[in-house]
Amino acid sequence: MELGTKIPYFELRGCDHQTHSLMDVSDKSCILIMFICNHCPYVVAYLDRIAKLIEHYYEDNLGVLLINSNDPTKYPIDSFEGMQTLAKQYGWESMYLHDEDQSVARLFGAQRTPEAFLFNSNRELVYHGAIDDSWEQPNLVTKVYLEDAVEYTLDGLEVDIPHVDPVGCTIKWKAN
Repeated sequence: MELGTKIPYFELRGCDHQTHSLMDVSDKSCILIMFICNHCPYVVAYLDRIAKLIEHYYEDNLGVLLINSNDPTKYPIDSFEGMQTLAKQYGWESMYLHDEDQSVARLFGAQRTPEAFLFNSNRELVYHGAIDDSWEQPNLVTKVYLEDAVEYTLDGLEVDIPHVDPVGCTIKWKAN
């Protein structure tokens, strides 16, 4: 997905068994769509940082939808039931969504987990990519790409680093 692209509409089932869409976050100043899963060591290493980011910026008008597009036949922990367990642990029941047919990942052009897509108040893509520069060691992080992008976007400024290649596991695609 190219920078400046308008956010595409989608509806997916959340871990709370309800259908969720962009309407859930339409009142927010900016929207973060992040592709994650349960099994990937990169995602596991980032979970607490993702939770802190959500908690910190929720009051500042950041809307968040987390999406799992992985084929659970490859990693059963990525099943809907596995997602529910993780969502309950973090309180993400209504924001952790299941892309069962992988159509939303294809729509966004997502390839990895974790992979972030940040949209501004005009619903245009302003940041795509990595969370920070040290997936394995939180204490060694020197660049918080996503957090900086959120700050710039909430302040109505142009993101200074709009793309950083995402680092993580590849999305586990279903066989054609």
